[in-house]
Amino acid sequence: MSETGQRGEPRELRVKPIRNGTVIDHIAGGQALNVLKILGISGTTDATVSVVMNVESGKLGKKDIVKVEDRELLEEEVNRIALIAPAATINIIRDYEVIEKRCVDLPEEIVGVVRCQNPSCISNTSEPIRSRMLVKAKNPVLLRCLYCEQPLTDKIADYLI
Repeated sequence: MSETGQRGEPRELRVKPIRNGTVIDHIAGGQALNVLKILGISGTTDATVSVVMNVESGKLGKKDIVKVEDRELLEEEVNRIALIAPAATINIIRDYEVIEKRCVDLPEEIVGVVRCQNPSCISNTSEPIRSRMLVKAKNPVLLRCLYCEQPLTDKIADYLI
């Protein structure tokens, strides 16, 4: 199966369309596996999942795409995806048609989703408190711990709870 690309040259579709589910597009190149981690999808899943990595994108240079059949994302999952893919779009598919398309957006504060990278932070001790990160910038993502004010910008996926 082929279709015409932006400049009129033919290109092949790499992944077949899905009947129902979610397509996460405009993921920064190389982050698709982190998106799967956020969604709790591993190699032992029963779900039908398509992953395309490092394809050309006019907007991002290189992008990843994740398609998950028969699943619509929860708001919490969308917020987590925004942490590592702030330019992502979420497309809800029903009967092969996009019925909803939205861009991810981070709230001003993220609670209990990302742990502080400072091992001495009170949120990393046995105290009964949840991590709290303030969103200081959305693209690129810059978080700051509410308790110790430690910034978190790199490898955010490594600190997901």
